Amino acid sequence: MAKCSVCGKGAHFGIKVSHSHRRSNKMWKSNIKRVKCVMEGGGHKRIYVCTACLRSGKVERA
Repeated sequence: MAKCSVCGKGAHFGIKVSHSHRRSNKMWKSNIKRVKCVMEGGGHKRIYVCTACLRSGKVERA
């Protein structure tokens, strides 16, 4: 679910390092919203879109 339908942006994984240099796994989640958008045929559909695609105008909201 946490993946953009337009650009494919999803979660990123890495290692969190504390001040004492203890390492643990970390996940960064993308800012994904469920929006109702206008499709090419003129209909409406709910899809998951990241906020970067919403701001850039790649998706037209209904």
